[in-house]
Amino acid sequence: MVDIATRVWNHRWKIDPIVRSLIDTDFYKLLMCQSVFRNKPDTQVTFSLINRSTHVPLAKLIDEGELREQLDHIRSLSLTRGESTYLRGNTFYGKRQMFRPDFMEWFEALRLPPYHLERKGDQYELTFEGNWPEVMMWEIPALAVLMELRGRAVLNTMGRFELQVLYARAMTKLWEKVEALRAVDGLRLADFGTRRRHSYLWQDRCVQALIEGLGEKFVGTSNCHIAMKRDIEAIGTNAHELPMVYAALAEDDTALRDAPYKVLADWHEEHDGNLRIILPDTYGTKGFLDHAPDWLAGWTGIRIDSGDPAAGAEVAIDWWKSRGEDPRQKLVIFSDGLDVAKIAELQKQFAGRVRPSFGWGTLLTNDFRGLVADDALAPFSLVCKAVSANGRPTVKLSDNPNKAMGPTDEIDRYKRVFGVGDQTAMDVLV
Repeated sequence: MVDIATRVWNHRWKIDPIVRSLIDTDFYKLLMCQSVFRNKPDTQVTFSLINRSTHVPLAKLIDEGELREQLDHIRSLSLTRGESTYLRGNTFYGKRQMFRPDFMEWFEALRLPPYHLERKGDQYELTFEGNWPEVMMWEIPALAVLMELRGRAVLNTMGRFELQVLYARAMTKLWEKVEALRAVDGLRLADFGTRRRHSYLWQDRCVQALIEGLGEKFVGTSNCHIAMKRDIEAIGTNAHELPMVYAALAEDDTALRDAPYKVLADWHEEHDGNLRIILPDTYGTKGFLDHAPDWLAGWTGIRIDSGDPAAGAEVAIDWWKSRGEDPRQKLVIFSDGLDVAKIAELQKQFAGRVRPSFGWGTLLTNDFRGLVADDALAPFSLVCKAVSANGRPTVKLSDNPNKAMGPTDEIDRYKRVFGVGDQTAMDVLV
């Protein structure tokens, strides 16, 4: 097992880069990329870094030269032979050859496109522009770099003994969480913590702890590289990016209203089984389900990623019942800001009513709260989102208005088109 404290103390980025592979990313990013490559390969998209936690002055903490080194290193990466063999030949969700030969040929030749980096006050403006399939692959590595460099800014002030104590305390905190989850009957849990992790090495350590501590209750990781390395399931389906871009491309209000369903119709043609998971909250869960075509009710399940998770699950249960489906056969994946107490609470509340599952993210792979002075390693809310498509702004409403993004006039239009009324604002931790 890697001695992380010693590795940090002796750190040299060329030996230990923050991102070490193009598949050091969320598995759903690869699945979505294949769908985009097939359906909308020439769409011009801009992604932009958004720091929701403006109290964290990234440009003060992170040296611009070091940030550029890490980003330039990512642009030098390409698939290794072993990674290509893994993606071409492995079984994912019981399906061999999940990735089509034409997509794999494109992916094997891929080098990530240029980036634009500029300091604006205490923050960085980091953007990526180009063809959608290429640009979308920047999202996860860009977030990983910013999160880890912020952490290194704190770690670089520590001595060797202090680092050993820090990681010993963090390991103890992690293991106490694992022990608490052992007692949760019927638990089904995956690691969703790539995008805002403390570091690659720490995420890998967290996965090892879950493998050892939870056994069959741990079903896999969203990180494709770690899944390959640890010979476990790669977990993931799709994300808000798809409906956001499809919606931005809509020519009128009618096409806009239909856009989220067009996304899933395209997805339906490519995937079945556990990959048919609905993510309904991009423009409001209740309105999405109320107007959903009947064929969506037959999908495997739903992912709840904003708003009150229990309320969202109840809405889904009522919807399935209204469409003649048995909710007890449906998978409900909770994935927003989870930690042990909330996981245990939701499992108890919905076991037997649905098939609960949990995507545990930042508070698994980056929970150093309370371990250093001034809580300087506490996780914060950093995202990298598609902000325009073919020159048109994207919009996300969410079930939590504090997660909404886009121009104010477009947000108002989307609320009108999708019939989104009053919403309850909730704090966004990560």
